[in-house]
Amino acid sequence: MRTCIILVSVCAASITLAQPPQGKPYQIDPVIEKATISPMAPYIEWYQADRGNLNRFYNITLSPNRQAQFRALYRQWLELLTRLPFDTYPQEAKVDYLLLKNYLTREQRQLEIRIKEQAEYMPLIQFAPKIIALEEARKRMEKIDPAKTAELLNGLKKEIDEQRTALSHRTKPTKFIANRASIVTSALQNHIRQWHNFHQGYDPLYSWWCEAPYKNVDEALGSYARYLRESVAGIRGGDEIVGDPIGKEMLLNELEYEMIPYSPEQLVTIANEEFAWCEAEMKKASQELGFGDDWKKALEKVKTLHEEPGKQPMMIRDLAWEAIDYVSKNDLVTVPELCKNTWRMEMMSPERQLVSPFFLGGEVIQVSFPTNSMQHEQKLMSMRGNNRYFSRATVHHELIPGHHLQGFMTARYRQHRQLFNTPFWVEGWALYWEMYLYANNFARTPEEKIGMLFWRMHRCARIIFSLSFHLGTMTPKECIDFLVDRVGHERDNATAEVRRSFAGMYGPLYQAAYMLGGLQVREMKKELVDSGKMKIKDFHDQILQQNSIPMELVRAAISNTPLTRDLKPGWKFYGEVKATEEKK
Repeated sequence: MRTCIILVSVCAASITLAQPPQGKPYQIDPVIEKATISPMAPYIEWYQADRGNLNRFYNITLSPNRQAQFRALYRQWLELLTRLPFDTYPQEAKVDYLLLKNYLTREQRQLEIRIKEQAEYMPLIQFAPKIIALEEARKRMEKIDPAKTAELLNGLKKEIDEQRTALSHRTKPTKFIANRASIVTSALQNHIRQWHNFHQGYDPLYSWWCEAPYKNVDEALGSYARYLRESVAGIRGGDEIVGDPIGKEMLLNELEYEMIPYSPEQLVTIANEEFAWCEAEMKKASQELGFGDDWKKALEKVKTLHEEPGKQPMMIRDLAWEAIDYVSKNDLVTVPELCKNTWRMEMMSPERQLVSPFFLGGEVIQVSFPTNSMQHEQKLMSMRGNNRYFSRATVHHELIPGHHLQGFMTARYRQHRQLFNTPFWVEGWALYWEMYLYANNFARTPEEKIGMLFWRMHRCARIIFSLSFHLGTMTPKECIDFLVDRVGHERDNATAEVRRSFAGMYGPLYQAAYMLGGLQVREMKKELVDSGKMKIKDFHDQILQQNSIPMELVRAAISNTPLTRDLKPGWKFYGEVKATEEKK
């Protein structure tokens, strides 16, 4: 035994493991001693608590009781704001005031728009009020009569069947209305299931009377939801991308909330102008590689320059530290030691890659790369789409100075503003760094330039296809073709990108927010840094310390712009823009 121990010790001593850069021992940040609280912070926190209580109790979106409660919530909080002494507040509190007012106004408008949309599909689910009444009575802890409840359930099942029969004899609704009705029917099925599970087995009379009638209702709801989706909406394949175009009214509502003073059509014009700039830069890089103006051939060459299986994580690690070293050595932004040394890496599952074909990030960077379970063609597409140079442009977006640094700072500065979280700040900041680094020669070779330009073109394309989809001028298939033909995506990756955009995980402006938010930060830099009013590091630090809020109010906060309680969006960060049709 003693000999074995000695041998193991000798072998272990002979192995040298590669170590990542080590940070300094933990030290508390002295900035915490200067922390202040805005006079508006308690109001924002109180509102969030009230809203949370209502949202958890009145959790059925269709419920008239929920709608009445939220109407009252928004009205009373907006009235309260009129009584607060805005003019006496310091700048930070004025910004908080406007953030809360802007948020409440948007929520108020959205509630009314949703109620109007609800009226379009309610004729397809006329049985819904009875399910809502059952669940809300349970929430109020009202006693039930099992025999009468069984009769109600029996009648509910008949109503669902009659609704289906009546629909088969009338003009079919549009695909999107039928799909909405299907989604809501499935939600109602979950609500009545929750109601049933509360009583079943705990109340013997309920179980005796209602078990069979409930089962019939559950099966009828499931069958009707499938009928609406497959037979009425015509959605049969699980891989089909449907989405739900919200229309121009809701887009304008969202743009007003984000304080963007441009129409959707004007934003498409901006995207086309930025796309043209990217194409011109692509041609320059293509010429350096010997492909002339045919930048798509140069792009195809870059796609072949990917890592071998097993080597992707180490490449990502090296790229992360390259970016961290660059911003630290050039003193561009504060990167605390704790932030530098506490990010982590995970590999993305094959299932998740169907929706997110590229990296995701924050404190944990999720690396997309093919696995052994994928089909051969899928493996090749994934490697091509996550090649060295596409990855180089992605890693700093996801980690430092991008999302990981953002998350680190928002957990420490003005946390009460997280209610107002906006992709124009979150994604715009990370995209701005892609612009800044490109302009400052972070891309040294034509391959590195093409890698960065590919993503920048992609962000332009996101504005075009996402807004066009919600305006009803592009279908999901046309969006996929656009990404393949104009940007140079692999088809599987383009399909996953479009699915991700319209599957309901992100708001309607999320995809447009990358480039538009980046342009806002870039314009702020021109106004405040290039003019000599601020140092570059102070500028970047102050943006991070404002937390995730609309960029117009970030600008007002760090430039001390005079504010009124009736502020309207007016910062035209791209100058005057004419609306033109999107280029396909």
